[in-house]
Amino acid sequence: MVEKNIRLEVMQQLEGKVDGFIDQFLIPVDTIWQPTDFLPNSQGDNFYDEVTEIRELAKELPYDFWVVLVGDTITEEALPTYESWLMDVEGINQHDGGTAWSRWVRYWSGEENRHGDVLNKYLYLSGRVDMKEIERTTQHLINDGFDIGTDRDPYKNFVYTSFQELATYISHNRVAKLAKDYGNKSLAKMCKIISGDEMRHFNAYSTFVDEIFKLDPSNMMIAFSDMMKHKIVMPAVFLRESGEGLGSAFDEFSNAAQRIGVYTGADYIDIMRRLIKKWDIENLNGLTDQAEKARDFVTALPARMERINSRMRIPEEVTHFKWVNPAMVK
Repeated sequence: MVEKNIRLEVMQQLEGKVDGFIDQFLIPVDTIWQPTDFLPNSQGDNFYDEVTEIRELAKELPYDFWVVLVGDTITEEALPTYESWLMDVEGINQHDGGTAWSRWVRYWSGEENRHGDVLNKYLYLSGRVDMKEIERTTQHLINDGFDIGTDRDPYKNFVYTSFQELATYISHNRVAKLAKDYGNKSLAKMCKIISGDEMRHFNAYSTFVDEIFKLDPSNMMIAFSDMMKHKIVMPAVFLRESGEGLGSAFDEFSNAAQRIGVYTGADYIDIMRRLIKKWDIENLNGLTDQAEKARDFVTALPARMERINSRMRIPEEVTHFKWVNPAMVK
């Protein structure tokens, strides 16, 4: 109970800075890009020609690429789960007129919502995927929710969002590079700008953690260690196709991402190292004995995971999904 009260006090203490964080890390609605900036103009005379170009360029993209792009899209479209989860975090308080923290969650959600929107429309126009199966999977993912191991703890939730925003930056950025390599400049540009949003959001959430470290270093250190100890699970960990069991599609989606180098075990380890450096973990002062042990665990973890990762082997065999008909792609 004491720790919970400390967390609430820290969140209330930081609340005065949140509107400044909104100005620093988010972009006003009338300024930021919108999905229509990257899609054919349905009111324009060249609409059908532009759609034809999308469909022709889409033919060059290989099977695993489509699996990853679909999985990324579904993950982005499960935004209602992420927003409702964050709104319930201790100290956010969306009731009684709301707070600056709840304003942050809504504004962040508004920016994130555009990602699934633009990718979904691209998939629909490409003609390469089974949209009904994708839509079913998206609905299943929202229905099933997720359990990321953070409960209502703001410290753990901000570690999680810091990690995930950086992971999604890596994923979208790599997809952009692959699309460019296949000559699909419009898709590459779309994914590149999404990755830019994710990096801004990473900078925001990692700043929140940095601020908490200044106010409550020991409890923040223990929370960071707890999240690393139990491993960060992906938000789409329950991913499944229609008629399949909970989470049954996630491992094969992950394998596809690793086969084409979009997001790998090495990236997970690199993110850990970047967070340790970002929060200057090795130079924290005034930690309790328990927090010192937590720091020792965290700083040793990347090397330990590197040894484990070196022994991992990703299946080379491509798994076929209901989302993507092999006859429609390379």
